[in-house]
Amino acid sequence: MRLIGQTAVFVALAISPLLAGEKPPADTNVWTSLFDGKSLRGWTRTDFSTLGDVWVEDPFRGGSGAIVVALAEELNGVNRTRPMPKTDYEVSLEAMRLAGHDFFCGLTFPVGDAAATFVVGGWSGSVVGLSCVDGADAAVNETTRHMDFDPARWYRIRVRVTAAKIECWIDEQKVVDLALAGRKISLRPGEIVRSLPFGLAAWHTSAAWREIKLRRLR
Repeated sequence: MRLIGQTAVFVALAISPLLAGEKPPADTNVWTSLFDGKSLRGWTRTDFSTLGDVWVEDPFRGGSGAIVVALAEELNGVNRTRPMPKTDYEVSLEAMRLAGHDFFCGLTFPVGDAAATFVVGGWSGSVVGLSCVDGADAAVNETTRHMDFDPARWYRIRVRVTAAKIECWIDEQKVVDLALAGRKISLRPGEIVRSLPFGLAAWHTSAAWREIKLRRLR
């Protein structure tokens, strides 16, 4: 009986904060949607100098709703109008090249007090990498690689940012694993700065983006 009594006291103490109305710790594995699939709520068309059409199409090609950007002379895209975490977070989305031959996903995201762009399909269509690392852009730094991308196909993009590193995936393949110690992270000079604090852009390419999500790692 004494053991049962001690157990009852322990359980009561363990659950008392919840009974007092305190919320349990947040589940760090929960993804939060950043795009409702129906509108640009929380987003705005990025004010690039070569403005192109941007719209939401729902359904898009028989699937869920997508943000669609028309082919522009140079950059076209959207950016968030709401705050984003600076570290210890992960973002994911699906991206499709509709027309054109350059990057169809230029994902600009915070890295602490700096920012970087994950370029997918740049420099005439095949370059993947981060801009910029120690002042060098995605075409000429250690994250550079070349990949083939099929038009009208969804690619799953995922970026993870911690104090220690930046990691990026395309589908299930890890394509960037960059340790941040001693490195300078920055944006490429030019209009991509208008994508801050978090944005998606395409260069002389029509693209679609959907299933844009965020989760915090802590």
